Amino acid sequence: MAENGVNGIVGIHDLSFATTQFVLPHTELARHNGADIAKYHIGIGQQAMSVPAVDEDIVTMAAAAAAPVVARHGVDGIRTVVLATESSIDQAKAAGVYVHSLLGLPSAARVVELKQACYAGTAALQFAVGLVHRDPAQRVLVIATDVAKYDVDSPGEATQGAAAVAMLVSADPALVRIEEPSGLFTADVMDFWRPNYREAALVDGQESISAYLQAVEGVWKDYREQGGRALGEFAALCYHQPFTKMAYKAHRHLLHCCGEDADDAVVSRALGRTTAYNAVIGNSYTASVYLALAALLDDADDLAGRPVGFLSYGSGSVAEFFAGTVVPGYREHLRTAAHGEALSRRRPIDHAAYRELRAHSLPADGGDHLLPTQTEGPYRLAGVSRHKRLYEPR
Repeated sequence: MAENGVNGIVGIHDLSFATTQFVLPHTELARHNGADIAKYHIGIGQQAMSVPAVDEDIVTMAAAAAAPVVARHGVDGIRTVVLATESSIDQAKAAGVYVHSLLGLPSAARVVELKQACYAGTAALQFAVGLVHRDPAQRVLVIATDVAKYDVDSPGEATQGAAAVAMLVSADPALVRIEEPSGLFTADVMDFWRPNYREAALVDGQESISAYLQAVEGVWKDYREQGGRALGEFAALCYHQPFTKMAYKAHRHLLHCCGEDADDAVVSRALGRTTAYNAVIGNSYTASVYLALAALLDDADDLAGRPVGFLSYGSGSVAEFFAGTVVPGYREHLRTAAHGEALSRRRPIDHAAYRELRAHSLPADGGDHLLPTQTEGPYRLAGVSRHKRLYEPR
């Protein structure tokens, strides 16, 4: 497979994720709803969902995810920050500019925000790969960060979540070499959307599943037509996981499209190591497929030299399939313990506390409003003043 651009091998050199201060176990949601817990644990494959503190948002999570990457590698050569989100906090200013400031990155840098539902993290990664191919001396900081919100007591409520994944993209990467080609697919579908006047997304559940499966078929067809790998070559596949059972449904659909056996053992071998983080965090939109990668690298048997497939889907809809080869020696660069700590430090809350946090919103009157300190993370949203968001290290 083609791994080398004109300037050599490019890929993911480091990967770190962060999530929120609080977590709502699905047992609490089931108790409130009077539902059988199997509806969540088995039906959608979810155990819990991350819930932001009042002083946490996409910026604080993004900075917390990226800070260990900057601490390990320094700021030299980081001339671009690409932040992907569908939970944007401003219609003009990129959230990444706040992150750039919190991390103390050089002023000689470009910062941009990308949006296309859950797909934008992959757009950011491919943007970064292209920049490094053009100039291998540069490194690009890619951050996918989102807070998934649906209306309370709606079918989508159980799939909420929040997380950020930061990736350093460079030449001669230590984790994953990104390959060419990509399979691409776009269709104008109203399966999931969030108008500017709403905090919570709108979703047509059945249409969303159908659109996802249509995209799976479309990207795979294009990927193979572009000369991509055969399905049997992949050691594992990382899918976008709005809920973990959707990844299983998508892979079964792909296997059927390829005329392959789709029994449980076959699907589990391909996906089983990719769902651990998403199952306890919930939907993190743009970060989801890269949480799948983190879970795979942190937990799988040695993947050195083996190809991994990525299927990134964003409602509306845009999708991409591409491959990456895991770099020999990658285990020396993993953050498995830190990722475990990010999950274990979350404070479980009951349904009443969740509803109180869920109802919180920032005043929009332009006054001075300071927020209580709730997060124990490294950065917090201190408040707003004259319509300006105020961030600070904790």
